Amino acid sequence: MSDSLTENATALVVDDEPRIVELHSLTLKRMGINVLSAQTVADAAARVQEQNIDFCLTDLKLPDGTGLEVLTAVQEAQPETPVAVITAFGDIDTATEALKLGAFDFVSKPVDLNQLRTLATTALRLRPAEPKVARRQSPLDQLYGVSEPMLALKKMIEKVARSQAPLHITGESGTGKERVARTIHEISPRQAEPFIAVNCGAIPAELMESEFFGDQKGSFTGATSHKEGLFRAANGGTLFLDEVADLPAHMQVKLLRALQEKAVRPIGAHDEVQVDVRIISATHKNLAELIERNSFREDLYYRINVIQVDVPALSDRREDIPGLVNFLCQRYQERTGTALAVADDAIAWLAEQTFPGNIRELENSLERAAALCDNQTIALSDLQHTPQRRGGNRNAQELTLPPGVDLDSWLESIELKIIAQHLAQNDGNKTATAESLGISFRQLRYKLKKLEL
Repeated sequence: MSDSLTENATALVVDDEPRIVELHSLTLKRMGINVLSAQTVADAAARVQEQNIDFCLTDLKLPDGTGLEVLTAVQEAQPETPVAVITAFGDIDTATEALKLGAFDFVSKPVDLNQLRTLATTALRLRPAEPKVARRQSPLDQLYGVSEPMLALKKMIEKVARSQAPLHITGESGTGKERVARTIHEISPRQAEPFIAVNCGAIPAELMESEFFGDQKGSFTGATSHKEGLFRAANGGTLFLDEVADLPAHMQVKLLRALQEKAVRPIGAHDEVQVDVRIISATHKNLAELIERNSFREDLYYRINVIQVDVPALSDRREDIPGLVNFLCQRYQERTGTALAVADDAIAWLAEQTFPGNIRELENSLERAAALCDNQTIALSDLQHTPQRRGGNRNAQELTLPPGVDLDSWLESIELKIIAQHLAQNDGNKTATAESLGISFRQLRYKLKKLEL
């Protein structure tokens, strides 16, 4: 650890067992951290009134109360100070409660000293004086929006980025859930460590355990070398589980254990490996409904959904569309090196449209129009494939079966056309196509095979 990180840093260790206080204090002092100690809630409350601290580690059970009361006392006196709570081994309910109340993180007894060092390092990165990774602009600038829902979202992101609690991001397909997850990572104390995103619906079920947890050479047919796995690859950083609703039942069980124990066991290994990973998950599906249908575990839901972040649909922030069009044009120029503008009447027309695919659909519309426009300026006529005008005539055309065609064949032909159209709009990207259709990657793969696309 760099000297600058621990320079003048002070930690408060709260525990009524002198031996534990001594052990934890010694570990932190060897890192260059000044250590204060307290044995009761009252002692801890007095300490934070008297002296500034940069990190607090408190046992849950104390003679005059609980570590949750210490958490409250620290939050009232020094709101920016991260607090980690020591819980009984396997007491996941209490740990979850602590995280919901604003705890920075939790650790189970007996405390692994390597884990304590990692915890302290991560907490100290939250100190205001700690220099951040140099960036051309703030990560929040990548989330365009001046509407009330977007301002509320940005405020929420800044708040939850400080915590280590698991986050669950909800929102319709195309709203930018992965961008939100990346932004949270990039302004968190984990910003210098890996951010790894995985689409849970894009991994074959039979390979999922190996992909997540890794494997040992020779552990199964085809395992010709050691594989690290996503959890260990993201160690110290953030693992983003997109479309977590698509996890099969056996992986839901294994993921729950990994989250509870903060450890993974590679296939073929005898021992578990400790991992320090913050989990952010997302889905456009309603997990509560999936729980009722017994297709998603309720205990896993409560474990990943300690804090929920809701990303608004484009239809709920329609006033952002004109500015968002210009923002996407700037991003197009950064990516391609070609300037792109949109005529005023075209922007006004776009602002009246429905975008079921949200920002992704709007961006795809601009990309298609960019290929058709003259002089790098999108005119209204270039947007002929843009979705139907909001409030337009939606009376359904009377549908009849063509002569000699059965219903199944007719519906299959319509399905084929729709999927082919979405594939073209997403430049053949199957993951984006599945999201725009509102189905899982696995469902899309089945339909492509069935329709011979």
